[in-house]
Amino acid sequence: MDLPAPLAWLVDDAGIAAGPDRFLADLGSRLLDDGLPLAGGALTFAVRHPIIARRTWLWRAETGQVIEALGFSGDSPETWREWLAELGPLQEDATGVARGGPLLGWAGNRPFSLAEANCLRQTARFASTPLALLAAQATQAAQLEAYLGRRSAARVQAGVLRRGTGETIRAVLLSADLRDFTAMSEVTEPLAMIASLDAWFDRVAGAVHAFGGEVLKFIGDGVLAIFPVTGAPAEACEAALRAVAAIRAGMAHLDATRQSQGLPPLPFGVALHLGEILWGNIGAADRLDFTAIGPAVNLVSRLEGLCRPLGHSVLISGAVAAETTTPFVSLGEHSLRGIAVPCRVFTLPDASEPRGC
Repeated sequence: MDLPAPLAWLVDDAGIAAGPDRFLADLGSRLLDDGLPLAGGALTFAVRHPIIARRTWLWRAETGQVIEALGFSGDSPETWREWLAELGPLQEDATGVARGGPLLGWAGNRPFSLAEANCLRQTARFASTPLALLAAQATQAAQLEAYLGRRSAARVQAGVLRRGTGETIRAVLLSADLRDFTAMSEVTEPLAMIASLDAWFDRVAGAVHAFGGEVLKFIGDGVLAIFPVTGAPAEACEAALRAVAAIRAGMAHLDATRQSQGLPPLPFGVALHLGEILWGNIGAADRLDFTAIGPAVNLVSRLEGLCRPLGHSVLISGAVAAETTTPFVSLGEHSLRGIAVPCRVFTLPDASEPRGC
């Protein structure tokens, strides 16, 4: 039996689409070629993620562009229909609505005829199988991203699973740590301690992600993050510095809130360093961690440990300072445990603090 080209593609090739965005764009372009008067399309997946409830891809026929929109818990799930309605009359063909599966809808340049509507409904039925596969992959990706971060999750999904595999990349490393966490945990109820840690991690991770970085690891009350150098090193350094400014602003607001609740502040230290790291799979034969290692990781950790003795909440290595025009205050050279060469250390003009902190 000869099938129309879009349906033949759904049967033969759609299951190996590069992702939901390409699936939507490819299917939309094939329907256009088949004579459907499409103005745009939308595809929504429900995902299991701590924050994100839905991922929606929006395709505009005029440009062929696909953009992704995230839906969060509490948001209206009808946003994609509102976007399509702005383009033209709707033909909604939902796949798997009853079981929380993918949602597929189209907008036309004019109202769809009965034959065109039937064609789109038939397309939705043929699309159900490849969409189920793509939805499962999207769910897996969301869960991996929640634990590994987007870049690391993508590497794992690509099949980079053998121990010892990795790559050397240049990146700005950020190490941040709460002060007096052990003492605080001894006098604070566990649930309240977890809430404080979550609030701290929200400020750090939110700032890192907002400026293009990735959190690699939460270690107790500490955070290790990277800003990979993809262009000029100065760009990654400036992004990391903006993230530090956002962390400080977020923590200042949090401390003010805690003070109004009769809770103590959460003092912290943060350090930045630019260097090469080995980013890849490390661990036992049957239990791996996708993380970063190398002298640069050791240096930024040791540098953060100098925050308290030097009396500053932010410390910057000479490698970062050399790449930016940001005005820093020099604190001289300092020997770091386990690091052969002394490190030139800088701070921000407003990052000093009382020695007792």
